[in-house]
Amino acid sequence: MPELLALVVLLPLLPGVVLAWTAGRLPAPRGKRASAWAAGLVTLASLMLLAALAPAVFEGRTLLLHLDWVPDIGLNIGFRLDGLALMFALLITGIGVLVILYAAYYLGEKDPPGKLFAQLMLFMAGMLGVVLADNLLMLVVFWELTSVSSFLLVGYWGHRADARAGARMALAVTGGGGLAMLAGIILLGQAGGSYELHELLQRGDVIRAHPHYPVILALVLLGCFTKSAQLPFHFWLPEAMAAPTPVSAYLHSATMVKAGVFLLARLYPVLGGTELFQFWVSGAGLLTLAFAAYVAVFKHDLKGLLAYSTISHLGLIVFLVGLNSPLAKVAAVFHILNHATFKASLFMTAGIIDHETGTRDMRKLAGLMRFMPWTATLAMVAAAAMAGVPLLNGFLSKEMFFDEALRAGGGAWGWIVPVVATFAGACSVAYSVRFIHDVFFNGEPKDLPNPHPHEPPLFMKLPVALLVVVCVLVGVMPAATLGPLVEVAATAVLHAHPPAHELALWHGFNVPLAMSMTATAAGVAMYAALQRNFRLHLHHPRRVTGRLLFTHATEGLLGASRKLTSLTENGSLQRYAALLVGAGVVAAAWPFLREGASAATGTRTLLPATPLAIVLWLLVLAAGGGLVLGHRHRLRAVVLAGVIGLVTALAFEALSAPDLALTQLSVEVVSTALLLMGLALLPPTTPRESGSLRRGRDAVLAAAGGGGVAWLAWLALTRDHESLSWYFLANAVPQGGGANVVNVILVDFRGYDTFGEITVLGIAAVGVLAMLDGFRVRRPLADAGGLPWSFARPSLLLRLAAAFILPLALAVSAYIFWRGHNLPGGGFIAGLITAAALLLQWMALGQAEAEARLGGDAPRRFSLWIATGLAIAGLTGVGAIVAGQPFLTSAYAHPVLPVLGEMGLATAALFDLGVYVTVVGATMLLFSMLGSVSKEAPR
Repeated sequence: MPELLALVVLLPLLPGVVLAWTAGRLPAPRGKRASAWAAGLVTLASLMLLAALAPAVFEGRTLLLHLDWVPDIGLNIGFRLDGLALMFALLITGIGVLVILYAAYYLGEKDPPGKLFAQLMLFMAGMLGVVLADNLLMLVVFWELTSVSSFLLVGYWGHRADARAGARMALAVTGGGGLAMLAGIILLGQAGGSYELHELLQRGDVIRAHPHYPVILALVLLGCFTKSAQLPFHFWLPEAMAAPTPVSAYLHSATMVKAGVFLLARLYPVLGGTELFQFWVSGAGLLTLAFAAYVAVFKHDLKGLLAYSTISHLGLIVFLVGLNSPLAKVAAVFHILNHATFKASLFMTAGIIDHETGTRDMRKLAGLMRFMPWTATLAMVAAAAMAGVPLLNGFLSKEMFFDEALRAGGGAWGWIVPVVATFAGACSVAYSVRFIHDVFFNGEPKDLPNPHPHEPPLFMKLPVALLVVVCVLVGVMPAATLGPLVEVAATAVLHAHPPAHELALWHGFNVPLAMSMTATAAGVAMYAALQRNFRLHLHHPRRVTGRLLFTHATEGLLGASRKLTSLTENGSLQRYAALLVGAGVVAAAWPFLREGASAATGTRTLLPATPLAIVLWLLVLAAGGGLVLGHRHRLRAVVLAGVIGLVTALAFEALSAPDLALTQLSVEVVSTALLLMGLALLPPTTPRESGSLRRGRDAVLAAAGGGGVAWLAWLALTRDHESLSWYFLANAVPQGGGANVVNVILVDFRGYDTFGEITVLGIAAVGVLAMLDGFRVRRPLADAGGLPWSFARPSLLLRLAAAFILPLALAVSAYIFWRGHNLPGGGFIAGLITAAALLLQWMALGQAEAEARLGGDAPRRFSLWIATGLAIAGLTGVGAIVAGQPFLTSAYAHPVLPVLGEMGLATAALFDLGVYVTVVGATMLLFSMLGSVSKEAPR
């Protein structure tokens, strides 16, 4: 059963994104229908999986799925389904299905459906990962995925400046908060001794007593407050209203902005229950609740009003989560569910109004009741739920909120909290009344872009109707509808059973009821007074806003960075190199200078210098000196650099490192060819540009850098130290199944590093493709001797030699590859040998003929090789996870075959195959792109 948890997240992440995107590329209108069906069915499948797992949660069980990934740093794959995760996951998938149905009718003919539905699937996967994660580091990964995917969704209409600005603002604020939260999570894991939630939830007392607790709390709250738009980070959410309305409805009701609230509730057993937590969390929530509710009253845009309403209701939930009251958690959970239903329906209603009238400006909208009676009726019920009218779900959670506000007040200033809560409730009623009165009544519409509004299609109203029915059913029968879900969710928040409580419509005449009646009457009166005396439609917001402050701050930072850049960046590569080397020398020299002369040497017995070693050292010194003096002659510089590389390979061989020697030799061959191809595009000599002062500076920096590296090497070589080498030597065969320790380290012990390195190699090659694609150099009319320039015909001898060498080189590559796990060799060396043989073919045949033999479009083919190699290496690691082992853990066996005898087989060979294919693809892509710059025209 727990294995299904991974599918809940993976379904929208993999097949959901791919199917929605692919289906959306079909011709209209089939593309929109197919993409919506694909996204809807995937979301429904995740919802059904959750429904299958729900009975176990309602029985009081917590389902856990744990797979080791990188256990040494605490990064594992872990999923957790308890009451809180179930509640949020049901909201994400349930409302997700309704949003997808709504979006299928909302999108216009020119809106790319595959783009929207694929991004919605990515967003849904990120949110499901956040709420189901059991490992905090994995939670952070999904957290950032929601930030990136919301950036894409808010900027869906990229042709609009407001969409681009809103997307950037949302990413900057929530991404910055996410970085702070990452620091807090790392400290939390260190303080608690684990990053697994199921372990941390048992160690709350230890963490709260830790000296870093205030810092951890502050950093985690930064992430939660920025994501859930709490003061003073609220301003990004209204700017995100430039997104399509289905995105807004989903973001506000069940996903993005609820992530911060979720994390606060999830970590309450770990971080909550202290006076510091209550002061920061409840204080921020109360201020946000009142401020945003007041601002919402004066917004003219329908979605702007609803956006500030969301901020206010999020403040209400945050206030309840922060209180040191168990019943407050019940109220918070209950209001999360209620807010999701009425807010999603109201946003969809706003989208219908915009869709049918062409505007969301309430100063133009009026009298739509007679044009859209069904939509108006649904909107009135949803708005009444938002206002907290009896017989609707919002009324019940508002009563619980008022009750907790009364309990929170204490001391001489205890009256402030209930008064602020009542004021916020009155503002909530006022903007709800304005939403209904200004749009559906209040006279006749004015200057509508679409002067003939009408009811939308049935299936565009259906999601709104279903959500409104839920508002009514919960309002009338709260215990029967949401009682069990609220119970298990509150239990997960408290990490204990909540106190006895009753979700009921009527609790008798009491102070919370009086507060509710006062808020309702005051809200109606507030709206009437503002509309009649203040002329609400003529109100213009103040110029000083959070958006303005954010814009000025970012512009100031960019201006300061430009000034700093102008001081350090003047277009001189020599200055850049000098600054880089100088900073490196200072940073590296500082710890050694503090030690003084005592750090000059160690006491380790040194090996004697043999005559051959002395000769090689002199050769390196001579080549290095010649390289410094003759670096302006590029061909000479390449040859001398090759000499240094060759001596280095000989040194590796002398020190019993044949793997390194083979690697060095093969790298020298390939890199020399690459350098020659690149330098062939440049003049043969470098002009003299440096003056004597600059040359002196460079000489000092070079001497300091070279001397510092030599000193560092000397310090290391003259001291005894404990080495990891003995661990690898002892465990290479029993744990890695190979006698070649170097190769076992690369493909097993440090396979994750190797995977990162070949990924970087592939990225570098693709980067060269992006830079040089389509780039051509002018060919000279004549060479230095005056002879006309032309492509030389390939030598017949070279063609014959290349034809003979290629199969021989491939055989050698195969031999080097297969023996790599027990003898010197491996995929990297074999890949370079193959690439060198293919390069020889390239030179013998000419680029045009060589590419023709490959079937044309060499860059595309080699890019596919890189992708294939990375996929093989990555799937090898995934296979280990499927087998219940950490990522890239290798398995090996020694089967006895009939003719061949005992064979040593290891899954690391598959990983090495991925390395081989990636190296060949990346190297050949580099050769191809450098050659294409001066490519011979096809004959």
